[in-house]
Amino acid sequence: MLAVFAVGFLAVPLSFANGNVQREPGFYLALVLAFTAFMLVGAVIVAHRPGNAVGWIFSAIGLLSSAGVLAMEYAEFAYVTRPGSLPGAALAAWFSWWWLPILGLIFVFTPLLFPTGRLPSSRWRPVAVTGGLAIAAVTVLGAVQPTLKLQNEEFFIPNPVGLAGAPDPEDGALGAVLLGVLVGCMVASVVSVVLRWRRSAGVERQQLKWFTYAAALLLVANVVTFTVLPEGVASDVLFGLSIALVPIAAGVAILRHRLYDIDRLINRTLVYAALTAVLGTVYAGAVLVLGLVGGVGGELPSWAVAGATLAVATLFQPARRRIQAVVDRRFNRRRYDAARTVEAFSARLRDEVDLDTLSAELLAGVEQTMEPTTMSLWLRPSAVRS
Repeated sequence: MLAVFAVGFLAVPLSFANGNVQREPGFYLALVLAFTAFMLVGAVIVAHRPGNAVGWIFSAIGLLSSAGVLAMEYAEFAYVTRPGSLPGAALAAWFSWWWLPILGLIFVFTPLLFPTGRLPSSRWRPVAVTGGLAIAAVTVLGAVQPTLKLQNEEFFIPNPVGLAGAPDPEDGALGAVLLGVLVGCMVASVVSVVLRWRRSAGVERQQLKWFTYAAALLLVANVVTFTVLPEGVASDVLFGLSIALVPIAAGVAILRHRLYDIDRLINRTLVYAALTAVLGTVYAGAVLVLGLVGGVGGELPSWAVAGATLAVATLFQPARRRIQAVVDRRFNRRRYDAARTVEAFSARLRDEVDLDTLSAELLAGVEQTMEPTTMSLWLRPSAVRS
């Protein structure tokens, strides 16, 4: 673990010396966030669940990424920044294929083996074998290219172990076939998660909820990054954080730390995402209407902005309660029904005076809301006054 971090930190001064961090600070920060999460979570899973293959996969992703970034920066420093200053530059440049196996580990084997570290059944072994062979073939083709290109520069060098005429894994007919095989394995891995979900219950279902929650956030972050946010540090950091959430969520699920908090987390995410969209729309509409009513062109007056802000602040709590009720009714029906049962019992409690009737209704309400295996009601006898 310490060796992996040492390898990663060695790349930092080289990145600054090459000027890459200064040119693309967001990209490097996203890289650190994402692959540090894989390293940390992988090490923790291996320490506590050494039999789970997901921990070893995450550790391999962290090791490959750290070594790959170090090799990339080392080769650039040795060939471009200060030519001839470091030994072994050709070997560092040759390691440019480091990111190819990472794609397979993340998108094929992680969903295929999560959360148990084993295949869903023996029927999925052909998918694992095919994916492994495709990843190995792409990696070998990347390693034997006759010409090597530095990652951040238009700088080419001959490959010391290259093969003349080796097909390019990123182009050409063979590359397209291998890419198609990998995409098919990725789709099959996603299908395996869906099938696991349909057959799961209890702890395994909660584990899959964590994983799908992180995957959904990653998808949303990709959409926001490439369609809403402009290119820059903010979009890169958001992308890096969304990637980091995948190993973090997987680690929580596998180690079962606060496992059942996922239901509340999903609920809160849906509520506040919808609330943000509604209030954002109300704010934009209020500013537009107030500006038109005031007949002001160009920059909006401060009173229009203040009025729109006041309208949003006034609507916050009512809108939150309404959206919470809609989310509970649609996605958490048991909680919604329990709340309705408690409200109905509270209303009857104000009017009912018969103790036997109250006891029966209380037991019925507990059974509907909590579904216990056994129930009993103990009543303390009233003190007798002398």
